[in-house]
Amino acid sequence: MTISKEKVVSLIYQLRVDDKNGDVVETVEKEKPFVFLHGAGQMLPKFEENLSGLKVGEDFEFTLKCEDAYGKASEEAVMDLPKNLFEVDGKTEDGLLVEGNVIPMQNDEGQKFNGVIVEVKDEGVTMDFNHPLASDDLHFTGNIIEVREATKEEIEHGHVH
Repeated sequence: MTISKEKVVSLIYQLRVDDKNGDVVETVEKEKPFVFLHGAGQMLPKFEENLSGLKVGEDFEFTLKCEDAYGKASEEAVMDLPKNLFEVDGKTEDGLLVEGNVIPMQNDEGQKFNGVIVEVKDEGVTMDFNHPLASDDLHFTGNIIEVREATKEEIEHGHVH
């Protein structure tokens, strides 16, 4: 079976930043493959485009330029927030406001995202909401281990069950 829209794809891969000799960011092994519904809008479009047409057993290797991945890091995604945003019942959890900590946040519309604490000041906290791989080219190598038809329920829900 060939990878195309509404197929469930299982694959293994290694992700490096910048090029095939760059730092390894993630490795997915056969014991716990990465599984997704192709064409459901959950993956980077160029990632899916590079996998389209492949079959079980085929190897892949491709690079996504940062513009086709998580984009360039933006200064607008680095912002100062008041410390009281991190309080629950008037108190901030010990160890929460530490440089480098990743804090799950939510905006007024309910959208969830992570921010990294860049600096803790007397009155506020500077946070970076850029994706951790923003400004990086992503180099993938891997192998397709399974392709199957998605169930009606998976297609309706937009993800693998």
